[in-house]
Amino acid sequence: QVQLVESGGGLVQAGGSLRLSCAASGRTFSGYPMGWFRQAPGKEREFVAAISGSGGRISYSESVKGRFTISRDNAKNTVYLQMNALKPEDTAVYYCAAVSTYSSYYYTQVYAYDYWGQGTQVTVSS
Repeated sequence: QVQLVESGGGLVQAGGSLRLSCAASGRTFSGYPMGWFRQAPGKEREFVAAISGSGGRISYSESVKGRFTISRDNAKNTVYLQMNALKPEDTAVYYCAAVSTYSSYYYTQVYAYDYWGQGTQVTVSS
């Protein structure tokens, strides 16, 4: 059974940093695209960052570009999201997601992903 488990969320002041981790189990995700999305109360789930199977291609939403960094360690079956210079508008539940097919590209659409974690809350106070 495939599982994605996020960790690292919490409460932080504006300007602070957090590092989210997403550990995958049940199969290897080496070579399979993965991504981070977030959902604030009353809003739709939105794309944050994505990384290709090899890690060679990366994409960010405009709202986080320059502040967040996505990376992956295929040996550990884990993807990370380093979040710096956090803003109150970054407050949301952050979800890790994985595609079930091998690809050298990344995906930014919610519907492209087959597996999802349970989410981790990130709250940024002003």
